[in-house]
Amino acid sequence: MGIASRTLRECLLNQITADMPYHEEMRKLISHHLEDLAENRLPVIQKKTGYSIETIQATRDELHKLNPKPGAAFMKTYVPTVTPDVIIERDDEGNYKVRLDDDRVPTLFISEYYRRRLQDPHCTAEEREFIKRKVISAQWLIDSIEQRRSTLTKVAQEIVNHQTKFLDEGPEAIEPLKMQQIADRVGVHVTTVSRAVDDKWIQTPRGILPLKRFFVGGTLTEDGDDVAWDTIRIKLQEVIDKEDKSDPFSDEHLVDELKKSGMTVARRTVTKYRKKMAIPSSRQRRDWSLVKK
Repeated sequence: MGIASRTLRECLLNQITADMPYHEEMRKLISHHLEDLAENRLPVIQKKTGYSIETIQATRDELHKLNPKPGAAFMKTYVPTVTPDVIIERDDEGNYKVRLDDDRVPTLFISEYYRRRLQDPHCTAEEREFIKRKVISAQWLIDSIEQRRSTLTKVAQEIVNHQTKFLDEGPEAIEPLKMQQIADRVGVHVTTVSRAVDDKWIQTPRGILPLKRFFVGGTLTEDGDDVAWDTIRIKLQEVIDKEDKSDPFSDEHLVDELKKSGMTVARRTVTKYRKKMAIPSSRQRRDWSLVKK
């Protein structure tokens, strides 16, 4: 038994009191069958303890009320405030238009004093040369900032144009999109798009989202249509929610179910996204109380 596992057991056991329901069963399961509980091997526990499946499930429900990390209550969690860089608005025709939310950024300009100083006949050649260099440098900075603003506006608008269905209908309607597609439409290099959207947020009818959220991969359906992975994940969750919990779908069966919806996905891909979505395996999803004896 590892140190972490032993510490978890001790932490849970210390929270059990004699007035709790199933306190004796909880102590026994924590001490000897924690891994079996985690893997949903209830018949194994039943065989070793003599407890009924119903008792084991009720005990597990009580265990879920314990706190495996009691120290976390004393920690302060800092959640930074997100301010959107781009805001989506509808125009009079109902189309989505973007505008930069940079009102907090001061406007840069070159002081008229130095422009007048360049015209002053008393300005020495050395001073004039120095001012010229600084004015050119400042103008370059101002132009660069304006170029970045322009690029971000164009990139954000192209993203919004591509993902209109997502804005209208929700996450299940998101379209596959690569940065290269936006780069081609804007007429810039793909790295420029990457830099433009990096750590940028956009205010949408669906909430404030990172601009990178709109770039998603996809796969081809049997009809040759592109389907975004987000759409597949939503469908995968829907299939699992509706499955027979006495005999949950294996990953191979999930592939078959997705195929019925026109989504051809490899088994390893289903496994990958199931784990990303924190969905347990078919064995762990099985409700043993529904299994016919």
